[in-house]
Amino acid sequence: MATMMAPLAVSTPLDVPVSQPQMESQLQAVPSTEREVLRCESCKLVQFRTSSDSCRRCKKSLLPEQPKVEAAIALVPEPAPRAEGGLQVATAVRDLRHVRNLSQRQLAARMGVPRTYISKIENGKAMPTLSSLDRLARALQVDISALLRDAPTRHQDETAVLMTDPFLAEIAKYAAHLNSTQKSIFLNHVRELAQGRVRRTA
Repeated sequence: MATMMAPLAVSTPLDVPVSQPQMESQLQAVPSTEREVLRCESCKLVQFRTSSDSCRRCKKSLLPEQPKVEAAIALVPEPAPRAEGGLQVATAVRDLRHVRNLSQRQLAARMGVPRTYISKIENGKAMPTLSSLDRLARALQVDISALLRDAPTRHQDETAVLMTDPFLAEIAKYAAHLNSTQKSIFLNHVRELAQGRVRRTA
């Protein structure tokens, strides 16, 4: 950053020391092009503007600093673009891991890879190779095609598999008519039955 001074008409080289009276006589005697005189804010050297706009002594810029414009703060994060019809391995791995009630560390131990690799796959920062997809499928106890389908198709397929059980198909007919409280009570009973606990009622 530099301080601007009045333009001077001088034909003397800058490196040659010139006294004040000599400079005034040269300014009046020899007409030449106007050159801008600047003062460097860092080293305080008074000098003509250079072609590179940097100080001759300290090499810092003589141009005034532009105010830094900060990026606007996003109040609502923009949704990540979804790959239409593409392979959504990241969401498939995350969803299937949650369904199997596994942590990233447990899934990584089953595969024999670092936990960070599972994290990178789930965040879309790493695309697993075909052999890694095979190991992932075996660790999650699913077919490899389950990792390559999009979420809606995968959920439809899982629902279709569940509906092949006659007992679950019969319950599904009535589940649609339950309110949220009834669904919660029903799911708690099913969870207790699955864990082998029997609730005694009076």
